Amino acid sequence: MSIRVELGELRAVAGAQAPFAYLLTVSDDESAHAVAIAPHIHEGSITCDAGNRSCANARARPNVSLLWPPSRPDDYSLIVDGRASVDGSTVQIVPERAVRHRPAPGEGSDCAPLVLEREE
Repeated sequence: MSIRVELGELRAVAGAQAPFAYLLTVSDDESAHAVAIAPHIHEGSITCDAGNRSCANARARPNVSLLWPPSRPDDYSLIVDGRASVDGSTVQIVPERAVRHRPAPGEGSDCAPLVLEREE
């Protein structure tokens, strides 16, 4: 199931999630690094403050993800993939893909992709 949303709608979707997200980066040894952050959604980007390791990872490997846990156990998580840039301890992410995800009853998953439309 696809749901078209503009970036402005991503704010509303994220607002229905848990009040924090995880910033996922990749370390030098190719292991995942996850930290809880307080994201701020702006026109065309998402920003957050992050620590030294997350910032170094995002500088070296700018493909990052944000994961908002669901607000209820039976609801969807929100996963946003994007491209990061770093200024000091601030990470700015330009979203490229978003999906709402939850385990399906039984086995598998129940995903609802969000198509991000941006003005060029």
